[in-house]
Amino acid sequence: MSDDESIKDFSADDKWVILNAMFKKLGLVRQHLDSFNNFVKFGLNQVIEEEAVIEPEDVNDLVRVRLEKIEVRRPEVREANGANTEIWPMEARLRNLTYAAPLYLYMTPEMSSENEPGARPPKTKKEHFIGYLPIMLNSDHCPLSTATPSMKIKHGEDPLDEGGYFIINGSERVLVTQEDLAPNRILVEKFKPKKTQNKTSQAKVFSVLKGFRAPVTLERYKDGSLKVSFPSVSRRISFIILLRALGMEKDGEIARRIGSSRKVRSMVLPILQGEEIRKMEEALDYIGRRVAVGQSPEYRKTRTAQVLDRYLLPHLGNSEEDRIKKAYFLCQMAQRVFELEAGERDPDDKDHYANKRLNLAGDLLLVLFRNAFRSLIRDIKYQLERRINTNKNINSILSNAVRADVISERLRHALATGNWVGGKAGVSQLLDRVNYMSSLSHLRRVVSPLGRSQPHFEARDLHPTHWGKICPSETPEGPNCGLVKNLALQAYISIDIDL
Repeated sequence: MSDDESIKDFSADDKWVILNAMFKKLGLVRQHLDSFNNFVKFGLNQVIEEEAVIEPEDVNDLVRVRLEKIEVRRPEVREANGANTEIWPMEARLRNLTYAAPLYLYMTPEMSSENEPGARPPKTKKEHFIGYLPIMLNSDHCPLSTATPSMKIKHGEDPLDEGGYFIINGSERVLVTQEDLAPNRILVEKFKPKKTQNKTSQAKVFSVLKGFRAPVTLERYKDGSLKVSFPSVSRRISFIILLRALGMEKDGEIARRIGSSRKVRSMVLPILQGEEIRKMEEALDYIGRRVAVGQSPEYRKTRTAQVLDRYLLPHLGNSEEDRIKKAYFLCQMAQRVFELEAGERDPDDKDHYANKRLNLAGDLLLVLFRNAFRSLIRDIKYQLERRINTNKNINSILSNAVRADVISERLRHALATGNWVGGKAGVSQLLDRVNYMSSLSHLRRVVSPLGRSQPHFEARDLHPTHWGKICPSETPEGPNCGLVKNLALQAYISIDIDL
C-alpha cells in the first residue's frame, strides 16, 4: 500500500485521536510552562555566573565575595506574626497576595590582608534571602504540577485549568508572547529611490549579548560609499576606516573578504582607493576624535578600543582578540549589500517567520531579573565599601547589605503594571476569564512591537510562512488587526535553543 492510500484510510475521527493525544501530553500552554521552568533551572544561575564575583574598591583588606548559586524554594507567604507558611494559588487569589517563592543566594566571602597575601581564612558558603520570585501556576515549582485532580479540587482549583499565568496581588496576570526580529542575524533591504534620500541600501543586525542589545547598521550611499553606525558613536563612520581600526589593514585582504564576484569587486575597489587612512593607529585616532572630543591622542585610542570592544557587535565577544571576528562579520554585511546592489541577492523579508523570534514568559522574566539583580549587586558592593573598614565580620555586613525588596518589588511591580525593562508597556495583562476558550486564547497570544497608529500593511498581512504556526483567522478588528495574532492549535515553540 502506498503512503497516499494509507493517508486516505484515515478518517476525521482517527486524526482527532492524534490531536487529543497531543493536547493531553503537551496541553495548550506548554510553551510558557517550559520557558518558565527553563528560566528557573538555567536562567537564574546564568545571571549569577555573569556577575560571578563582587569586588569592592578602595578597601584596605583584599575583600571579594564569590556568588555560588541561587535556589528557589516552595511558594510561601510571610504572615503578620513573622511566620512563613506554604501557600496555594486559591489562597493568594482570595487574600490578594502574590503567589511567589523565596530566592536564596549562596555567597562565599574571601578575605586576605595586603601584608599577608597567602593568609586567607577558611571559606564559609552562606545562604542569603534575596527576595521573592512570582511562580507560574502548573510550573515545576508550583504544587499544582504534581497534585492529583481530587487534591486540586480540595484546594479550590479547577483540575482542567492549564496554568501558565501568575497571581500578583490577587489578580491573574499573563505574560503575552512578544514577537521580535531575530537577533545576531544580518538583514539587507533596498530603499525606494527618492530625491530627498541619499541612501540606496543597508544591512542591519541586532547584536544581543546578556540582555544588552546593540543595533549595527551598514548603509550604502549613492556615491558608492559605505558607512557604519553603532551605539555610543554619534556619527556614522566610514566602513574602511572601521575595518582598519579592527586590525584589517591590507587592501587585498578586505577585497578578498568582500568580493564574491566580478560585479561586487568592481564596487569594492573605488571605496578602497578613495580612503586616505591606511594604518590601524591612524584609524583608531580618527574614530577617537568622534568618541573622546578634545582629549589627548593616547586617551582617544584607549577609549576607541573600549568602545569597539563593548558596543560593536558584542555577541562576537568583548576582548581584543575578537576584533578580527568583528571585521570579518562587517565584511560579510558589506558583501550582502553589494550582492543586493548587483542583483545577485534578493532583499530579506522582515515578515518571514524565519526572521522572527518569540519571547516567552521565561525570556521576559530573565531580562527583568537580570536588571533587578544588577541593582542588588550594586547595593551590596556599596555597603561593603562603606562598612568593611570598621566592621571585619563580612558575613554580618552581607546579611545587612542584602535588601530583599530590591528584587521582590521590581518583579512584582513589572508584572502588576505590565511596564517592562526597555520602555515596553502592556507585556503583562489581566487574564481574560470571559470563558474557558478565551483564557486559553489569551495564553497563546502573540503581540508585535509595531506601532498601532501606522498602516504597516505588509506586517499585518497573512504571510505564507505563518502556515502551521499562526492562526489565519483569529485576530482582532480595528487598529490591532494583524499585529495581535494567536498560535495555531498544533504550534509549539522550542525554548532551549541558544540565540
